Amino acid sequence: MRTDTGQVFKLEDYRPSDYLIERTNLVFRLDAERTEVVAELAVRRRNGVSDDAPLILDGDGLDLAGLEIDGIAANANAYTAAPDQLTIHAVPADRQFRLKIVTRLSPDTNKALMGLYRSNGVYCTQCEAEGFRRITYFLDRPDILSVYSVRIEADRDAAPLMLSNGNPGKRSDLPDGRHFAEWHDPHPKPSYLFALVAGDLGVVRDTFRTMTGRKVDLAIHVEHGKEARAAYAMDALKRSMAWDEEKFGREYDLEVFNIVAVSDFNMGAMENKGLNIFNDKYVLADEDTATDADFANIEAIIAHEYFHNWTGNRITCRDWFQLCLKEGLTVYRDHEFSADQRSRAVKRIAEVRTLRAHQFPEDQGPLAHPVRPRRYREINNFYTATVYEKGSEVVRMIRTILGGELFRKGMDLYFKRHDGEAATVEDFLRVFEDVSRRDLSQFALWYHQAGTPHLAVDARYSTSERALTLTIEQSVPPTPGESRKRLMHIPLAFGLVGSDGKDLDWSAVEGATVSDGVIDVRKRRHTVRFEGVEERPCLSLNREFSAPITISAEETEEDRLFLARHDSDLFSRWQALNTLMTDALIAASGKVRGGRAPQMPGKLIALCGEIAGSHELEPAYRALALTLPSETDIAREIGSDIDPDAILAARNALAAAIGKENGAAFARLYDELADTGAFSPDAASAGKRALRNVLLDYLAAAGDAERADAQFRAATNMTERAAALGVLANRHPGSPQTLAALTAFEERYRGDPLVLDKWFTIQAVVPGHETLDTVRALTKHPAFQFANPNRVRALIGAFSSANQTGFHRPDGESYRYFADIVLEIERGNPQLAARLATTLRSWRQLEPGRRALARETLQRIASAEGLSADLRDIVERTLA
Repeated sequence: MRTDTGQVFKLEDYRPSDYLIERTNLVFRLDAERTEVVAELAVRRRNGVSDDAPLILDGDGLDLAGLEIDGIAANANAYTAAPDQLTIHAVPADRQFRLKIVTRLSPDTNKALMGLYRSNGVYCTQCEAEGFRRITYFLDRPDILSVYSVRIEADRDAAPLMLSNGNPGKRSDLPDGRHFAEWHDPHPKPSYLFALVAGDLGVVRDTFRTMTGRKVDLAIHVEHGKEARAAYAMDALKRSMAWDEEKFGREYDLEVFNIVAVSDFNMGAMENKGLNIFNDKYVLADEDTATDADFANIEAIIAHEYFHNWTGNRITCRDWFQLCLKEGLTVYRDHEFSADQRSRAVKRIAEVRTLRAHQFPEDQGPLAHPVRPRRYREINNFYTATVYEKGSEVVRMIRTILGGELFRKGMDLYFKRHDGEAATVEDFLRVFEDVSRRDLSQFALWYHQAGTPHLAVDARYSTSERALTLTIEQSVPPTPGESRKRLMHIPLAFGLVGSDGKDLDWSAVEGATVSDGVIDVRKRRHTVRFEGVEERPCLSLNREFSAPITISAEETEEDRLFLARHDSDLFSRWQALNTLMTDALIAASGKVRGGRAPQMPGKLIALCGEIAGSHELEPAYRALALTLPSETDIAREIGSDIDPDAILAARNALAAAIGKENGAAFARLYDELADTGAFSPDAASAGKRALRNVLLDYLAAAGDAERADAQFRAATNMTERAAALGVLANRHPGSPQTLAALTAFEERYRGDPLVLDKWFTIQAVVPGHETLDTVRALTKHPAFQFANPNRVRALIGAFSSANQTGFHRPDGESYRYFADIVLEIERGNPQLAARLATTLRSWRQLEPGRRALARETLQRIASAEGLSADLRDIVERTLA
């Protein structure tokens, strides 16, 4: 574990390295306790670099066992070796030379899950962002592109499977029960994309025929006995490959494509060239063990990592400040894939809910940073919602501004111009400027400036002039380190909805640039006048969430009710209803804090009944529309002086009111939606189950516990079973039915860790101050392991991020327990500890008592001795 050095890396300090490593030959002699790695590097000095410039290679906890320069053992005076750095002082005068480095590793004791480690007996690597330096000394930076050849030697019985990047080569036996396998990747790549897997695993095989007729051998490697649960992942992979050819013209470029699922993994998955390594929760699925949400996540993440083959691998990042160049772009691509596979409107709403739940709080808190950060202390802490989700939104805005045809031309030019290169955000934007001949310099601020822009919109309609005048004012709130903001280029999609529910036409427009239903907002204040408008319209703003912004507009409750019923843009229709729910919950929580009983709006309750029964809307959409804003959503909208207990009480009251007033209709619809056929994870079937489970929750909120208990006992798939268990646990905690169901679930899935994670989470998110005791007890369960990131995220992560009343107990006891856990985890896995610590990023928004206790907790963590760079960076920025 690297302790904090205090070093800050800045974008403006970037310069090319003095040396390049053009070829990398690696030999791994695998042993659980003493692995030997031999790295032979073909090094070249850049033109113009002086002969006496030292070669400084990165390391992290390395043990140097040998060093040769051009085949001769290096003199002790020729180099300086430390665990975190190898400096070659006496560099050969020739511009090109060979370096041979021998290091020794202990995969079994590597609990940080970076570099080379073992997971359930399987050797595995994780090198992004800076894990390769834990394997051998190297120029471990994204702009060093090298061609890799790899030889793996291991015990034949323990590791019959030996994989690395690229295409397979020779394979044969060795003495003493060992064997070897060779791999060669012809495509130059940075060290963070290196991968190795060796062990004893089952496999699912298939093939894919590319658009030029080449056959690609596909394989997904999983634990023995779980092969059948990889079938959906294989199907998703083949659909991803075909989609990328059709939509982006991208053909796969190797003879084989391997996926390996491991149970100990810090991330969701990793796009290593030709050898994707996955957290097994994003590969394994069948109807008995996975929910519909699991199937959708598998589909999206399989696609995401495959799409990286071009947006991340073939074209990589010049430096880690350009992380959004591969991640934001690839998230956009996987979002588009999922939208085409499922429902575009439902997918868009889900994306925005995720963005608002995770990225908006980043922008509004102490951890705010631009999509392309300008500085960092620990790069692992910038794998954030801002880089990924907001980065995707920026790409989407480019498409909105330019249109689909020019966007595709720009992408084609990007692939042609930068294939095989380490690129920058400027390179990416330039291709769109070149194909469109438009200046995107103001738009580029989306990459360079933190914060969520706000638009204040005033609408005035003149009956006599048959004209609508919009006044739009732009502002960007200050963020840490950026008190003054520049004006953004915001594409604002809109519609004018008439009394018949149809979009109005207008004869002319004056003011800002308006094209294809989009207003290009560039100035601080815009005035836009629409002429030929025959009646006062309802204004539908930011359709399809055309920009990641907040909006305030003078809308009446009647306007929102009308849009929720009639807007032709399904996202805006959902937004109108969600805003009505949010406003009602904020008002109700205020009354609860004042000691008054909240009055729930009857028109909203009736509207929920209408939408539930509206067969013109697909079930998946109705399920999302009826889902109440979460407690964290409401807290974010309130903004300050937050009392989680009041928010929960208001939310429960609204759910109960909706369930009671619509009880008979909800019960009939619930029964109609019963799944009587064979299980299918397709979008339509999943949508029906989603709507049925939302109705089940409303009925339980209104007091009907029997229906949830009956669904749990009769369930034939995990979606129904887990949903019923969650409803019982949340709506009727401690009841005999709930306790019996929890016991039955645990007994049935005791031997399946991934399924038990659902059981941990369901209990961790039960609202109330008493849940802390449950969490403490569950850490003693035989299936729980602090060393496994999935277990920790399922229990501790869910409790701290999704249980607002349980985590934010007014006595601070949950905070103190959380600090103990974070500091304990940090000893072995700093990345996991740092990610957990981000839960407290919004501590300043709490009411004064909780705020003071949260601050004490952060200060306690910050004052611990020997903190890793990962955790100290998060805690100090959160406190700043």
